Amino acid sequence: MGGTLTESDSPSRTPREIAEKLLDLQVDFIIAEVSGDRFAEVIARDVEAVVGVADTIIFRDVVEVDQAKQTVATVIDLIGGSPVLGEMVGTLANSLYENIAGSHDYTLGDVVEREPVEQLLEKLFSMHQAQERILERLTESPLIATVAAKFVDKLVDDFMETNKQIAGKIPGVGSLVSMGTNAAKSARKAAEKAGGTFIGEMAGKGAQFALKRTNNAIREMLRDAPVHDAAMEFWDLHAGEPISGLRDYLSQQDLYELALIVYRIGLTTRNKEYVGVLVDQGVEVFFEKYGGHTLAALLPELGLSEAVIAEEILRYGPAVVEAGKRNGVLAKLIRERLEPFFLSEQVLAVLAGN
Repeated sequence: MGGTLTESDSPSRTPREIAEKLLDLQVDFIIAEVSGDRFAEVIARDVEAVVGVADTIIFRDVVEVDQAKQTVATVIDLIGGSPVLGEMVGTLANSLYENIAGSHDYTLGDVVEREPVEQLLEKLFSMHQAQERILERLTESPLIATVAAKFVDKLVDDFMETNKQIAGKIPGVGSLVSMGTNAAKSARKAAEKAGGTFIGEMAGKGAQFALKRTNNAIREMLRDAPVHDAAMEFWDLHAGEPISGLRDYLSQQDLYELALIVYRIGLTTRNKEYVGVLVDQGVEVFFEKYGGHTLAALLPELGLSEAVIAEEILRYGPAVVEAGKRNGVLAKLIRERLEPFFLSEQVLAVLAGN
């Protein structure tokens, strides 16, 4: 159907025929509104109108806190556990390694600026409370104490071996150092074979002592030594190198497995009760800060504007509309929405003159 309804045609047509003709004209009109250059004009007009209406609506008047909590929880649950995300994690990791991380055109310094890195390191090194707590908790682990003892033991062994090599170059001294070293090793082996409560207690005390010494060394190093300067020097050494140099630190398989592990952590954590508590608290804080804003006033807070919204609609809209026009889906959908009105008894009665 299609065409123009004229006054001379109306007397020979039934109310239903007139309604169907009006429906055709309305469908054609709407399609024209979203076609060609007219689409941009319509989008600009409608976005401005919608934002104007939104400027009269207070956020908390149309969205309740409990509704927002449920919506955020649903998004985290559905999107976080979606098959698409699960499939993309590994694929993106491989793509990152093969393509993006393989770039020789950009340096690490081009991507990450030096100033925020320096600020981050300064903050980390100044967090003495966190450092003290971490070191304190480390002393509570017997296994970590054992590791620290072996670490200190390794340092002593290396020190003794170095001294032995140096002494070996001096006539007469090398044999004396060798005898002392052998005696120390023999005593250690005898103690290890003897076992017993005393030896066990001494081993435990030695491990705790080693851990405390290790902790003290770490604490003093973080507070007194130029660790910050050393860390920034390490950064500067890498900042001027191509991004591809980062691949020297791990293989493609390492990155792939790390990505899947991190995803797995997020996947298994998202529905935990405590995560729900954090989400609810975040929503409440948002309402407290922005609940009194109008919907339009929230847009700048989100980094959006009328121009940005219109631009994004125009970025994808025309292609979708044209595809819908070509396959007839657009006209069919518009007709299905409008037909109940035009063919309603009320409209037919008006067209019949009743």
